[in-house]
Amino acid sequence: MRTFWGYKRKDGRVGIRNHVLILPASICASDTTRLISRGVQGTVTFNLQLGCSQVGADLDLTLDTLAGYGANPNVYSVIVVGLGCESAQANIVKERILERTNKQVETLIIQEEGGTLKTIEKAQRLAKKMVGEAALIRREEFPLSELILGTNCGGSDTTSGLAANPTIGKVSDKLVEMGGTSVLCETTEFIGAEHILARRAKNKEIHDKIYEIIKNYETKIKNDTGLDVRDGNPSPGNKEGGLTTLEEKSLGCIHKGGTSSINNLYDYSQQIKGKEGLVIMDTPGNDASSVGGIIAGGCQLVVFSTGRGTPTGHAIAPVLKITGNSETYAKMSDNIDYDASGIITENKEIEQASEELLDLIVEVCNGKQVQAELLGYTETAIQRASAFV
Repeated sequence: MRTFWGYKRKDGRVGIRNHVLILPASICASDTTRLISRGVQGTVTFNLQLGCSQVGADLDLTLDTLAGYGANPNVYSVIVVGLGCESAQANIVKERILERTNKQVETLIIQEEGGTLKTIEKAQRLAKKMVGEAALIRREEFPLSELILGTNCGGSDTTSGLAANPTIGKVSDKLVEMGGTSVLCETTEFIGAEHILARRAKNKEIHDKIYEIIKNYETKIKNDTGLDVRDGNPSPGNKEGGLTTLEEKSLGCIHKGGTSSINNLYDYSQQIKGKEGLVIMDTPGNDASSVGGIIAGGCQLVVFSTGRGTPTGHAIAPVLKITGNSETYAKMSDNIDYDASGIITENKEIEQASEELLDLIVEVCNGKQVQAELLGYTETAIQRASAFV
């Protein structure tokens, strides 16, 4: 049984990072959180484009995702910073976080603190105290069953479906066998392969839900824009990489889920229970928003395949990049963590590649930084009520 060294949280979950999160409640506070975090080592933040002028289901998606970021087990404690007049009020974000977990969450309101400089000073003092407390938490040994592994792909080409995604799928199956959780997402990239996924559903409810989320996506995009989801998918880069149709892309995409039974299906950014095998989260195919949704759901780590190459990362969880394209690895090795191209060029067995990737996953869980972390990539996007590719 493989193990890793992680941080036990008060709510019983286990983190592989020990961040203090400076969480912007809206775009109006986003630059302030950047300035706060820049002055305190051990904190993380990101640029948020939402949280203001939102209503209804659209606002709820943002609130749930922000709550998921704060509740993620990679986060020790949270300082929520709001402007004061936005839709996503800081106290509401705090309440949503505390519905998911019991960690320390503090709030600061720029308009009430007396402006940006006073907010930064107060927040940095508070953040330094939190970072000091977080440093006292020691890593403990845990089985890989405590891991919720997100899987994702972007900049896909033909090698993604031939090498990188099958390697991730084999790792997914191994993690499921060990009692862990693997998350398959990117609903728009199930189109044309939904019947294969549905056959693997644990029960009829999940079987029907797989068809439902795909139908809803296609219908909503058609009704909202008058366009077909295939108008933007495959992307120009996908086509240059040899993918000719969305269905062809989907058949490669779903390899990331291996062969395990699909045991649950989650709405975007909803908290994943853990220890339940392979599950699906209903997300867009867009890289930043799909990665963001599953991290909000509780993934401590995301394994991300890319045939064309991408620098995608996230502030809260490592995004480990794998490619099956030897030329891409040669050109973008500073963005990619594992080269699976030997499956195509050297007749390497997928089993061997999956063991190597699993070893690397354990190293990352133990603290090794992935390329996106070393480069400081924290791009973040959140699903909107209006569906998009």
